[in-house]
Amino acid sequence: MRLGERMDWDKLRVFHAVAEAGSFTHAGEALNLSQSAVSRQISALEESLSVPLFHRHARGLILTEQGELLFSTAREVFAKLAMTEGMLTESKDRPKGPLKVTTTVAFGSIWLTPRIHEFLELYPDIQVSMVVDDSELDLSMREADVAIRMSPPRQPDLVQRHLLTVKMHVYAAPEYLKKHGTPQRPEELDHHRLIVYGEDGHAPIRSINWLLDAGATPGKERRPILQVNNSWGIFRAVESGLGIAAMSDYIAAESPTMVRILPELSGPPIEAYFVYPEELRASKRIAVFRDFLIRKVTDGRGG
Repeated sequence: MRLGERMDWDKLRVFHAVAEAGSFTHAGEALNLSQSAVSRQISALEESLSVPLFHRHARGLILTEQGELLFSTAREVFAKLAMTEGMLTESKDRPKGPLKVTTTVAFGSIWLTPRIHEFLELYPDIQVSMVVDDSELDLSMREADVAIRMSPPRQPDLVQRHLLTVKMHVYAAPEYLKKHGTPQRPEELDHHRLIVYGEDGHAPIRSINWLLDAGATPGKERRPILQVNNSWGIFRAVESGLGIAAMSDYIAAESPTMVRILPELSGPPIEAYFVYPEELRASKRIAVFRDFLIRKVTDGRGG
């Protein structure tokens, strides 16, 4: 018979309660067991160990030398278990600590920051810091804890979870369309003012300037009226009436007057991923943040 079979958790739990209470009756009340059931468990434990654990007499129970040794260990084990249970419960119910999040300028500024308020209402003990940057921070070097990226991560040591599909269409402000007319076919974009992502920026997605090629006349290069090195800047330029641009639907939705044109024309879909290092897989802060984002996307507000 192995030690684990001689001294199972149930018997050890009963022994610990009896040693704490000093009687079978009081231990039984604490464990919601009858006095006879408690007595049987202790007798079975003593028999399996082949040592007496208690001196039984009229005034109650007194631990034997072997009983004192077992109680000393059991008390330490159960104290550590209680502490661990408390830590697990606390980390589950009230995650806390710093959480550094990085994502693109547009997604971070427009979609994510308005939703952080609700997240912090739910988890006030988490200290969120956000870094919006169209270039990718190195998560393996802990430049950030988590990232929301517009393409799958290339590093093998990163955990990824698909978050949402971002769709791109063509938009303009009413003021621009009133002055320059509304193109009816992609070919007509040759004669319009186009605003595109600047070459000097770290484009968050490939083919971000697909509008320069959509329906373009072969051999005739479209020259944009303006280049801006982040999507939020492009949105503001379009909003001002300067020109036409391809934008993510969630960005365009920021302006109630923005007009979607050429409805049959759409850009390549952008797949957004929630990414974090493998070593942080067990982090409760990351788990609740991930689940919060997924819930917001599922609610239909991730656009």
